[in-house]
Amino acid sequence: MEIEGKVKLIGETQSFGSNGFRKRELVVTTDEQYPQHIMVEFVQDKCDLLNTYAVGQDVKVSINLRGREWTNPQGQVKYFNSIQGWRIEGASQGAPAAGMPPVPPMEAFEPADNLNEEDHDDLPF
Repeated sequence: MEIEGKVKLIGETQSFGSNGFRKRELVVTTDEQYPQHIMVEFVQDKCDLLNTYAVGQDVKVSINLRGREWTNPQGQVKYFNSIQGWRIEGASQGAPAAGMPPVPPMEAFEPADNLNEEDHDDLPF
C-alpha cells in the first residue's frame, strides 16, 4: 500500500531496550477533501530513510499494516495495529511517465522567428 501527502512531522530516532531496537515516526498529511494525519513508523535500518526529507515536502510512502494480539495480566485479549513504512520517495507534481525523459523548460528552445533565410531549405532530404 502507499500513502501520498505532505510531511507534517519527522520524529527523532528512538532506541529501546538493550538489543538496540530503533524506531522513528513520520506524520504525513493527505491531500483530500478531509485531510488525514497518518503516523507511520520506520524501524531498525529503515529509520535512516527519513534523513533526507524535510517538513513540508510532498512524499509517497510505501507501507505495511501490522496487527498483533496481547493478553493483559487479567486475561483480557487486546488488539493493536501499526503502520510500518519500508520505502519513501519524493512525490513531484506532474512527474514524467516511466521511461520518458524530462521535457526542458520553454526558455531552452529558440523562437522560430529567429531563423535566418539562408538556413531555410525546402527539400526534406
